[in-house]
Amino acid sequence: MKAKETHSKNIPISVLLPQEEMLEVSTKKNNLFIGVPREISFQENRVGLVPDAVSVLVNNGHRVLIETNAGKASNFTDNDYSEAGAQIARSAEEVYKADIILKVAPPSIKEIEMMRPKQILLSTLQLSLQSDSYVKILMNKRITAIAYGWVQDKEGVFPIIRAMGEIAGGASILIAAEYLSNVNEGPGLILGGISGISPTEVVILGAGTVGEFAARAAIGLGATVKVFDNSLYKLRRIQNALGRRIFTSVIQPRVLLKHLRTADVAIGAIRATKGRTPCVVTEEMVKEMKQGSVIIDVSIDEGGCFETSQITNHTQPTFRKHGVIHYCVPNIASRVSRTASYALSTVLGPLLMNIAEYGSVDRMLKSDSGFRKGIYIYNGMLTNKHLGDIFKIPSKDINLLLAAL
Repeated sequence: MKAKETHSKNIPISVLLPQEEMLEVSTKKNNLFIGVPREISFQENRVGLVPDAVSVLVNNGHRVLIETNAGKASNFTDNDYSEAGAQIARSAEEVYKADIILKVAPPSIKEIEMMRPKQILLSTLQLSLQSDSYVKILMNKRITAIAYGWVQDKEGVFPIIRAMGEIAGGASILIAAEYLSNVNEGPGLILGGISGISPTEVVILGAGTVGEFAARAAIGLGATVKVFDNSLYKLRRIQNALGRRIFTSVIQPRVLLKHLRTADVAIGAIRATKGRTPCVVTEEMVKEMKQGSVIIDVSIDEGGCFETSQITNHTQPTFRKHGVIHYCVPNIASRVSRTASYALSTVLGPLLMNIAEYGSVDRMLKSDSGFRKGIYIYNGMLTNKHLGDIFKIPSKDINLLLAAL
C-alpha cells in the first residue's frame, strides 16, 4: 500500500486534470470552378455531369458552368441544369475560363486553343490515337491532363471503363438482335430461342466486362453462348460471375473457326492492354461464317478484333462483307446517351468532390495512387512512358515530380 501511495504522490496534478482532446487538423477544402462544354465530336451524345450531380456539387459550395445545350443530346435541358444550380454559358470560350474542364470526348485542337495555361483537363483523352503535335500542344499549354477512364478505385477497378463496358456489352446483344431480324434485312431470326427450335449461337471474343455483360444479355434471351479469351483467369472469372457453366476456350484459330462457322452472332470484346487490339479473326475466317450472321466489333475504337472491320457511325452503322453484317460503331454508349451520362456522372461527381476534399488536384495525386494512374500530362510534362515511346517525346515519372512538391 505504501509503495502505491508513494507512486501516486509523484504524479503531477496536471496529468490528473481533464485534458483537451487533440484532433487532427483537416486539409482545407477548396471550392472548385468546373466547366462543362458542349461536346462537338461527331455523334458524341453524352455529357459528363447530369443535373443531379451538379446539384450536389453546387450545394457543397462549388461553381459549375455548363455551356448551353451541353446536355441536349441526352435529353437534359438548360433549365434542368439551372434549377440544379449551374450557370449557363452562351459560348464555349466562356466555359474554358474554368479551372477544371470536364469533357467526354478528347478536346479538338480548336478547343485546346481556348484553354488557359495550367488548367486541369478531365477527359477520355485517347492520346494514343492522336498525333504527336496534338500532345505537344497540350504540353505547351502546361495542361494537367487526366484520362478518367484509367483512374482506378480502391479495389483496382477502372470504374468508368467498367460502366461503359457494361453498357456496351448489354447493348451489343440488343443491336445484334435488331440486325438478325427482317426489319434490317437480316436472316429473320430471333436472338435466343423458343421451345422446340435450336437457339441462336453467340460467340464472344474477350471475357472482360464487355464480354461478361454481353454473355448475360445473350443467356437471358436464351442463346447458346461461347466465350473465347487467352486468359484462363478471365475465363474462370466469367464462369463464376455468370453463376453457370458455359462454353469457354482459349483463342486457338482452328477451334475458333469451327465455332464461328455455326455462329449467328460474333461479338468482338477484346481490350488492348497496350496499343492496338489484337486482330484474332482473319478475313478468311469471316468468309467461312454463315450468310446473314452478324459481327458487332465493340473493340473497333482500339483497332478491332476482325480483319474485315471498318469504323462506321450511328447514321450508317453497318456494312456487309462476304455476306456477313458488320456493326463497327466505336462509341456504342452514345446510342443510349442518357444512361451513359448517368453512369459517367456517378463516377465523376464523387471524383470531383474528392479533389475538393483533398484541397487540390496535386494533393489528391500525391495521396491517391488510383487517381494517379489516370495522369497523362502533369503541368505540361508527359508522364506516360508508353506515349513517350510512341511519339518519341521524353516522359517523366509522376511519382518523382510529385515528390519534388
